Formats: sequence, structure tokens, C-alpha cells
Amino acid sequence: MSTTTRKFKTVITDTGAKKLAQAAAPDGKPVRLTHMAVGDGGGTLPTPDSKQTRLVHEVWRHTVNRVILDATHQNRIIAELVIPPETGGFWIREIGVFDEHGDLIAVGNTAESYKPTVAEGSGRAQTFRTILTVSSTATVALTVDNTMVMATVDYVDDKLKEHEHSRRHPDASLTAKGFVQLSSATNSTSETLAATPKAVKAVMDETNKKAPLNSPALTGTPTTPTAPKGTNNTQIASTAYVMAAIAALVDSSPDALNTLNELAAALGNDPNFATTMTKALAGKQPKDATLTALAGLATAADRFPYFTGNDVASLATLTKVGRDILAKSTVAAVIE
Repeated sequence: MSTTTRKFKTVITDTGAKKLAQAAAPDGKPVRLTHMAVGDGGGTLPTPDSKQTRLVHEVWRHTVNRVILDATHQNRIIAELVIPPETGGFWIREIGVFDEHGDLIAVGNTAESYKPTVAEGSGRAQTFRTILTVSSTATVALTVDNTMVMATVDYVDDKLKEHEHSRRHPDASLTAKGFVQLSSATNSTSETLAATPKAVKAVMDETNKKAPLNSPALTGTPTTPTAPKGTNNTQIASTAYVMAAIAALVDSSPDALNTLNELAAALGNDPNFATTMTKALAGKQPKDATLTALAGLATAADRFPYFTGNDVASLATLTKVGRDILAKSTVAAVIE
């Protein structure tokens, strides 16, 4: 069994206990802790007494840095005092917590330490915390004067944790920085949501399926609008437009002549067909009305052509006498 005697402690004074009890009443007002003081105990380590109304020998007093709840114990209140670097030159063995009326609410002793001054070559801030265990934390007003508080390491850490777990963060906008909500939607028009990598990948996958505007290599069965008949510009021609143009070109040609191959065969596969025809026509009689009239006669044996008018021909029957006359070679022979 341990025989170690507790050397350092903090007690609530009788005055403090009375005020806390009054604060716990239905119409009671919380005790407002406003100041803390340190003392040197008159040169020796004092023992805290609930009947105390002041420190044994106070050496410095100041407003509390903050009064907060103990994060690990729900019935504990922490009062904090910070002695700045420029204040010092005294020993510290006792601590007191006072309310707004100057009454000593709690008193405690602490391991003696010397608070030097900057002039003594050791300028440092020193923090003291007094823990008060109460039946209800509602009986003590928690205060932190942000205009006066000295930011200790613990204070900063606590504020950072509070900020991290709070929702008091501004939302981002097009003109201000802030927090944004993530979204994996790929069809959103929101200007307040941020795209996740999943959304970006989905959009990129769809983009990679598209053909580039410059010289696209299309696959599958691409479609395009069919232009009106006779269109003559740089737009793409659909297969329907091409087939319609071919049909108009072929029109009502017989099946044996409705392809270029069949037409070439009909022309003797002559690559110089035009030249060949020009040469052939050069040896032909030019078209003549007189010859045309004669060509229109239905000739037969013993039929003799004659003109009945200008470029108008007809046929007469050729008798034996006529044939005999035509057989003569001279006029004299005809007369005989």
C-alpha cells in the first residue's frame, strides 16, 4: 500500500462552494471566473485551505486567459493564466482563481518555480492551469476573450481541432476561395461542385471515342445528311446522294449499257474513240438535200429517177425503147 502523501492540490473555497451551489439553483446565475493570481506563499509551500479568502502572499494578478471545459472529463473546468515574458522577478508557489466580484473561488499550490524577467536573461511566457471539479459545468461561465487571449500552443491546437471538426467553412465560388463538394456527374452544369477523377475519366473516355475535326478516320457506319439533288459544294455526299446521282446518269439505259464497262465494250474499248470517229466521218459524203431526195426513192428494176421540183425526186417506168435510147453512145446513134 502506497504511503505517498499528495503534496500539490487545488480546493474550492467555502465562498466558492456557496456561489456554485447558488448557481446550481433553478434561477441561479453561473459563476464568472475573471481573474487569477499567483503568490510566493511567504517563502514556503503553502497548503490550500477551503477557508481561505486570499492567497498567503500574492505577487501578481491578471485576467484569465480563458476558462474552458476539460475535453477528457465532462465535470472539469480549466482556468488558464499566462504570465508574459516581460513580467517576472518572483517565485510562484500558490495560485488563486477569482470571480468578477473579486472573491476567491478556488486556491491551490504548485511546485515552486521562479519566473524570471527579460532583463534577467530569460524571457519566457509561463502558463498555469487550475482544474476545478464541479457537479455541473453549467454553474461556471465559460469565457474566452479573443481580444485579450494569449495564444498558447494548447489554445492554438484546440482551435485547429475545433476548426477541423466544424462546418464553419466558406463555400467556394467563382470569385472566392473555399470548400467545394465533390461530384461524379458527367452532365452537370453546376458552378459550385468539383469533378472527381471518376467524372473526368468518364468524360475523357467518351472524348477518346470521338473523331478529330482534322482528317478524322471514321469507323463503323457513319451517317451524314443527304444533300438535295444537284448540290455542288464541299459538303460530304451520302451514299444515298451518290446512288441518286448515278441513277440520274444512267436514267433509262438498257441493262446491257448501264455500266461504264458495258459502254466501253460497246465502243470497242477504244480509248481514242472520238479520234477514230472523226477520221471515219471525214470520208463520208456531206449531207446534201439533192442526195437526200434521191436516197428517199424506193428504187426497183426498170424504174428511172427524175426531179419534179427543187430537190424533189420521183420515179418513172423505163420502157424497152427508153432502155435502147439510153444504150446509145451518141446522138447520131439515137437518130438512126
